[in-house]
Amino acid sequence: MNYTWSYSSISLFQQCPRKYYHMRVAKDIVEPPQVHLDYGKVVHKVAEDYIGAGTPIPPQYAFIQQHLDPLKDLPGEKYCEYEMGLTKEFKPCEFSAEDAWFRGIADLLIINGDKARIIDYKTGKSSQYADTKQLELLSLLTFKHFPQVKSIKCGLMFLVAQDLVRAEFATEQQPEAWQKWLPEIERLEKSFETDMWNPKPNFTCRKFCAVVDCEHNGRK
Repeated sequence: MNYTWSYSSISLFQQCPRKYYHMRVAKDIVEPPQVHLDYGKVVHKVAEDYIGAGTPIPPQYAFIQQHLDPLKDLPGEKYCEYEMGLTKEFKPCEFSAEDAWFRGIADLLIINGDKARIIDYKTGKSSQYADTKQLELLSLLTFKHFPQVKSIKCGLMFLVAQDLVRAEFATEQQPEAWQKWLPEIERLEKSFETDMWNPKPNFTCRKFCAVVDCEHNGRK
């Protein structure tokens, strides 16, 4: 059985297996474009170009420079939108490798000897519901791709809300961290094996879910 997973895909599966099936397996439903997501993509690109290539920030996004300059000045090798893959045997591989099992992209990864930093840019208006689990998974990838790294400082950088949600991970935490994620991945694998994708009612059902033929959808 050939499948890959990422933070976004496992989060979608946890929210609702049926929605995951339609959007990631059958791919017969595509969520409509959302203005805030398009805006986020543009801001990510502006940040990538500024830190990675020194491209000037357009005037309409000048407010993010005060947050990016300290990152730009940090010592170490900087990798923007850095793609990493991992095989099922927990071996590092290319993001697009045929045997890639787990994939992740770091908005900004800085490697400085045995220390690293990971930054994920957010353009939401509030950091109230910030979830650092994404940073944990990116750290697990980083430890495999850069085995010299022993500790990682991470942050969800809310550029609009002007907030930074921090997290730190050490290489010795890897076994414990994987034990948290593997049961979730086993459930995903079981769904692929049995081709069973049961619906799971959640907060998106009533107004936001694109799977309109589901019995729990409120937009039918």
